[in-house]
Amino acid sequence: MEDKAIQTVKVGICGLGTVGSGVLKILSSNADIIASRAMKIEVARVAEKDFARAKDLLDRAGLSSVPISVDWHELVNDENIDIIVEVIGGVKVAKDIITAALQAGKSVVTANKDLMAACGGEMLHLAEENHTDLFFEASVAGGIPVIQAVKESLSGNRILQVMGIVNGTTNYILSNMAEKGSSFKAALKEAQELGYAEADPTNDVEGYDAARKIAILASIVFNSRVNDSMVATEGITNISSWDIAYAKEFGYVIKMVGIARCDDQSIEVRVHPLMISKDHPLASVRDSYNAVFVEGDAVEKTMFYGRGAGSLPTGSAIVGDIINAARNINHNCKSRWGCTCYKNLPIKPLAETISKYFVRLNVCDRPGVFAAITNILSEESVSMATVMQKRRTGGGEAEIVLITHLTPHAAIEKAISRIVDLDCVFAATSIIRVEDNEE
Repeated sequence: MEDKAIQTVKVGICGLGTVGSGVLKILSSNADIIASRAMKIEVARVAEKDFARAKDLLDRAGLSSVPISVDWHELVNDENIDIIVEVIGGVKVAKDIITAALQAGKSVVTANKDLMAACGGEMLHLAEENHTDLFFEASVAGGIPVIQAVKESLSGNRILQVMGIVNGTTNYILSNMAEKGSSFKAALKEAQELGYAEADPTNDVEGYDAARKIAILASIVFNSRVNDSMVATEGITNISSWDIAYAKEFGYVIKMVGIARCDDQSIEVRVHPLMISKDHPLASVRDSYNAVFVEGDAVEKTMFYGRGAGSLPTGSAIVGDIINAARNINHNCKSRWGCTCYKNLPIKPLAETISKYFVRLNVCDRPGVFAAITNILSEESVSMATVMQKRRTGGGEAEIVLITHLTPHAAIEKAISRIVDLDCVFAATSIIRVEDNEE
């Protein structure tokens, strides 16, 4: 029986910024490998407002004949284009592009975490309605193929939890603080100089970027829609070199972690600094690398590790999606990967979540302070695992550091609120969740 001829699949790329240029470079430099492994994939047209930049990139990629449009509508309306790649970022225009492309029956590949975290369900349903594909591997953890893994390879598992270091900027900052003893301000400045952090780093250091990514992952692994607005989020701006030092002394490292858990009744999803046991697999993830730790009932514990951002790592994930979309087109089996959120589980209130806590208190250096603090903790049913006076800070002040046993967030909040009202306590300088390897 004669094999069906494999057609050339044509791609239109919207946006030739950092990520788009990476996609262009991979499709060009690895064209022979891609054709051998899958099929010929051809860049048919690009959309880019900066015409000169687009021309230069195409020339350097050996694709001088590819037409350049300044209007994305020309790509969506081009009947020869099979797949639209959206890498312009943002929400409004990106949503318009993706919506129009899906309604035209074209397959779409995007790296847009902002859009997928806020409107992912809407976009996936639109793809289903038009019997086409929407792929978004690059929206979480850059080049790490975690979405396909949990959607396909681990689909036979009941996923118990996902924990991820999914923001390279904050991981670089915290690694720098731990390894060089830098302050947060100095580590951030270095990250900006190296291009790991934006001039306005708010989305990274306040946890908003990580919240979008963990929302996307939680939606997939727990089959229930989670938007980024549902994620309890706390940044790293208050982490000090003393917190880093105490964590090391107690056998922990501090990482910015996204956590998603499900007990079949509700979903717990949050992003915040976390003291992790030095033996935990995530503890060794340093510099700007990302990692996603997944625990399933069958596979048990597994971790995906790699570059979470950058032109070529992110481009790698996008090109992988392009190839998957192209295969579906050639085999006439589009819309295999629809929305899997068939549940409607509530989000567990933050007050009901349970964790251990590291607490650092600035107090009066006088007798009776420790007894007053422990009395309040006892009254609020907060049990201490470790407590000690670590240092005298001068001027009649001292520092008390403690780590609790597992306790509800509401209990620790109430206890700290009462403690800081004591006339012998100046401030609760740090409150950081703690997670041991065995938990």
